[in-house]
Amino acid sequence: MAAIEVDNLSKSYGRTKALDCVSFLVEKGELLGLIGPDGAGKTTLFRLLTTLLNPDSGTAKVDGYDIAKDYKAIRSCVGYMPGRFSLYPDLSVEENLQFFAALFDVTIEESYDLIAPIYKQIEPFRTRRAGKLSGGMKQKLALSCALIHRPSVLFLDEPTTGVDAVSRSEFWDMLSELKARGITILVSTPYMDEASRCNRIALCNEGRILGIDTPEGIVQNFDKTLYSIRAKSMFALLNQARKVEGVVDCYPFGENHHLVVDESFNLGQFKAQLGEVKDLEIVRIEPTIEDVFIKLMKR
Repeated sequence: MAAIEVDNLSKSYGRTKALDCVSFLVEKGELLGLIGPDGAGKTTLFRLLTTLLNPDSGTAKVDGYDIAKDYKAIRSCVGYMPGRFSLYPDLSVEENLQFFAALFDVTIEESYDLIAPIYKQIEPFRTRRAGKLSGGMKQKLALSCALIHRPSVLFLDEPTTGVDAVSRSEFWDMLSELKARGITILVSTPYMDEASRCNRIALCNEGRILGIDTPEGIVQNFDKTLYSIRAKSMFALLNQARKVEGVVDCYPFGENHHLVVDESFNLGQFKAQLGEVKDLEIVRIEPTIEDVFIKLMKR
């Protein structure tokens, strides 16, 4: 039995379709990442799976429990860390942890071995008000509170948004340790670079899942040749490159443009047609998950 089973789940807010017939499975002990921009439907999916919303249609089970019929059982076996900091800012670190332990009728001591690797990093500040913590420390406190009742499934909605790069890396190290302890994790993120830390990733946009596979499998689905190009005038380069035969797509990517071409593309002809573009640099590169995502969005 899978830890999470989603079958044709849909949810609308008025005329806005937040989720459109979404289906996927998450195996026990797996770390699945939902990758996509704001408005992709990730938060709505989390609220449905944690029984905070009811679906318009479709079904889902978490740890074998139906989200519509068994909401009490689900709430006792899942941990949920929403995207926005949702702890009590006027309570101290220790008071927040004690409050959440009391909600689930457990003690901090009972679950200390599980949260210790995370909580020990903020324990020296246990008397500080939660609202006065840094972004990384708030993140660690929220995760400790989500784990205090030893959940079997953990839902993390964009937990690293707005957090510095070091804290982001530390957080993913913590998730790897939790996964090693058998906890199933569903985590959403807008950061493509975090996808490689997941067992599988689901690329999401406009309420749909565009593709789901291992990070390596997702990249292998990119069936075109890819170049990185740059020149003195990047805007002129973008416009002219798109007109050359064999060019499937060209789009800005950081400080460069990425050029997607098919089998009819001729590099010499490309350089000749862009002869007026000064200081042209072109290098063949391997695609990234973000390139695949852009391709799927346009499809």
